[in-house]
Amino acid sequence: MAGERFGLLDLLPEGDLAEKLISLALGGPPPAPGHLGAELNLLAKALAATETKEVRVVVFGGGTGLSNLIGGDSRSPRWPDDPFRGLKEIFPDTRAVVCVTDDGGSTGELLKDLPLIALGDLRHVLLSAVRKQKLQKQYGLDGREAARVCAVLHLLFNYRFEARPLSVAELLSGAGVDLELLPEFMRRALYWLLDEIFRNSLLAPQLGRPHCLGNLLLAAAIYQHGEGRNGKAASPGGETIQKGISFLADLIGANADAVFPCTTTPAHLKILYANGVLVSGEFKSGQAKRGYPMERVFVEFARSPEASPQVLSAIAEADIILYAPGSLFTSIVPILQVPGIAEAIRENSRALKLLVANLWVQTGETDIAHDDPRRRFHVSDLISAYHRNIPGGVANLFEQILILGLRDIPGSILQRYALEDKVPIYLDREKVQELGFSPVEARLYCQEDIDRRRVIQHDPASLAEAVRVMWAIRALLPADRPKLLPEPQPSPGVLINPNGQTPDARFAEINARLAELDIDPSLRPSLSAIFWNHWDIPVCHLDFLSGVKLVEAEAWQEVQEWNTVFSFYDPKDRFIKIRQDAAADPARFEVGLLIALGQSLLGNYAAEKKRAPVLRERDQLGYEFRLLLRPERERICYFTTEEFEQYLPLVRMRRSAANPHLYTRLVNGEEGFTPPGLFFGLTYAWYLDNRYACHVEFKMSIGRMSLCELIPEQKKDAARRQGVIDFFRTVVFRDNVSRIES
Repeated sequence: MAGERFGLLDLLPEGDLAEKLISLALGGPPPAPGHLGAELNLLAKALAATETKEVRVVVFGGGTGLSNLIGGDSRSPRWPDDPFRGLKEIFPDTRAVVCVTDDGGSTGELLKDLPLIALGDLRHVLLSAVRKQKLQKQYGLDGREAARVCAVLHLLFNYRFEARPLSVAELLSGAGVDLELLPEFMRRALYWLLDEIFRNSLLAPQLGRPHCLGNLLLAAAIYQHGEGRNGKAASPGGETIQKGISFLADLIGANADAVFPCTTTPAHLKILYANGVLVSGEFKSGQAKRGYPMERVFVEFARSPEASPQVLSAIAEADIILYAPGSLFTSIVPILQVPGIAEAIRENSRALKLLVANLWVQTGETDIAHDDPRRRFHVSDLISAYHRNIPGGVANLFEQILILGLRDIPGSILQRYALEDKVPIYLDREKVQELGFSPVEARLYCQEDIDRRRVIQHDPASLAEAVRVMWAIRALLPADRPKLLPEPQPSPGVLINPNGQTPDARFAEINARLAELDIDPSLRPSLSAIFWNHWDIPVCHLDFLSGVKLVEAEAWQEVQEWNTVFSFYDPKDRFIKIRQDAAADPARFEVGLLIALGQSLLGNYAAEKKRAPVLRERDQLGYEFRLLLRPERERICYFTTEEFEQYLPLVRMRRSAANPHLYTRLVNGEEGFTPPGLFFGLTYAWYLDNRYACHVEFKMSIGRMSLCELIPEQKKDAARRQGVIDFFRTVVFRDNVSRIES
C-alpha cells in the first residue's frame, strides 16, 4: 500500500524485534536478493560478536532446568558428548542460585542423618558448570583432554549404588572410573574426598544406603571445610557449606563462585491445594495426584533463614537476571521466599530480567489451571502462579519471557508426546501482553534433537544465543509497562518450624519413638520409612499406641461388615493390628497403617457403639446408629470434647438434646454408611496421600463438581466435605496453619 516501506527485518519471520533477531541468530539469514542478503549476514555476525565476557549473569532455578541452561543436563548420558556449551561459554561470569528444598532420592537419604541443605540439585548444577577454558588454564589441558576429564567426572558424579561398597577401589570400579585419566591435583583431591567418605564417622553410615556418589563427594567437601572434619561435629554453618561447594567447583573446573545455595538453612516445602489440603514435602507433592491445582507454596525453615552475602552481592552486581525453566512451584518460588532475595532483585533496576518459561505441564503442579480445572495451562497461568506465591508478587522481577516456539515442530512429534500424557504449556500471547509482559517466542530447541531423536527440549546453546541477542538489543526492548495483576496476596511471613527441627532431628525423634513401641523388628524399617515420607504426621500422633501387631488371617476376628481394610486400632490394648496377608503388599500395608493410626487418635472415645433397628409396623425401614462418648475424664485420645463436637456433625452425627454424650444417625435400609471412626481413619490416610483411600476420594470429589443452584443438598454436602478437610488441616495436623492463613 502507498506510504508503507519494506525494511530489512521484514525478510525475517513474523514476530517482534527480539523474535526476528533471535531467529536470525539461531537460523542464519534467510535467502535474500543481493545487498539485502549481505546486510543480513552482517547483522547476524554483529549479534554473534556481541561482547559478553564481562557480563555478569545470575540464574535462579532447581536441578535439571538450571543445569541444562548453564551447560547442558549433566545427568544425561549424552552430556559428555558436548559438555562445553550453554550460558557458561557465552557468559563466563555466570552464577547459579540453586533451590535447596528437594527431599527425595539420595538427597533424602542424606537428610535423614545430617543437618544439611538438599545437595542433589547443587551437585547437578556444579557438574554442568565445568568450563573448558578453566580446565585448560588451570590444568594445562588441550580441548580433547578437557572433554575426557568431563567424561570421567560425569561417571563419577552420577554413579548410583545400592549395596555398601567396601573400599574406595570397589566404589571406583563400580562407577567404571579411572582417576588416572584426571590431572594429578584433581585426581589426588578427589581420592582424598572419597577416602573421607569412608573415614568420617558422619559420612561412613551413608555408604549403607542407596546414594548418588556426587552427593557424597559434595558432603565430604563441606565437612572437610568445617568442624565436621573427622566426624567431630555434625552441623556445618553457612560459611562452611559455601566453602565446600566452592572448593569442589574450583577443583573440577567450574568457577569457584559458579554455584550458590539460595540459603544454607535446612528447609522443606508445604503445598496448599485449592481444596484446602496442606501437605509437606517436594518429593511427595510430585508423586501425588490431588486432582486440584496448587493454590500456594510455602517454605518452612528449621530456623530463621538468610540469603548469604555472596548471593545478595551477586544479585546487586548482575547485568542479567535469569529464571531457568523447571518445576514452577518447587524451584523458583522457594528461592524467592528466602528473605532478601526478591527484594534484592527488585532493587537492581538496571539488569535485564528474563523468565524462561517451562515447556511441559507437570503432573501435580501445572496440569490443572487455577481458575478453571477443565482448561489447559498457559503461560499467563505461570505468571499468575508466581504472582500468588512470591512475596510482593512479580513486580520488577522480570519483564521478558522466553518461550520455546512449537510452530515448526512436526505434528507427529507433538502427537507422540500427547500419547505419553505430556502436554505443552501454551502461549496465550495477548493475555501475557495484557498482563504487562513481553513474550519472546523462539526456536530454543536443537534441530538435531527433532530430526534424529524426535524429542523436544530446551537446547542450552540456543538459549544462550537467545540471551545474547536480548542483551545486545536491551536498549530497544519495550520499557517497563504497567502490570495488570491483582494485588499480591499477603505474605504469612517467614515460616519457622515450631520445634526448630531439621529433617535429621525429626527422623531421629521418629526412630526413638518407634523404639519405645512393641513392634516386630522386621517392621521397623518400613514404619520408619512411612513416617519419614509423611512429614505432616507429628510424632505426638504416636502417643496413643502401644505397638503394631501382625495377625494371621486364620486368627483375624475383626468383622469386615463395613470395610475390607484389614487393619484397625484396638483401644483395649492400644495396638494397631494388621492382617498378615495385607502386610505382604507394601502399599496395602501403608494404607492400613495410616488408617489405623488415624483411628488411634480417637483412642477409647466410644463407650458404646450399636445399631438399633427402625421399624414401622413389621417393616424395618433402616436403623439408628448410636455412638455414646465416654466422659472426658475417662477418655485417652487426641481430641477435646469441643473438637469432637466439631467433628461428629461433619459426618452427620446428631447430638442428643437429652444426653450430650450421645450421638445418633438414622440410616436408610438401602443407604451405605461409614461409621465415624472408620471414616476418620480413611480420611486421615486420604489427607496424607489421596491415592490411598479411594472411598474418601469419591466422597470429596463433590468439590470438583459444578454445583447446581436447583439442588441445595449439593451445597450442603460440599460444605460438609470442605468442613472435614478444614478440620483435618486445622485440628488433626495443627500444622502452623494460623500463620499461613493470616
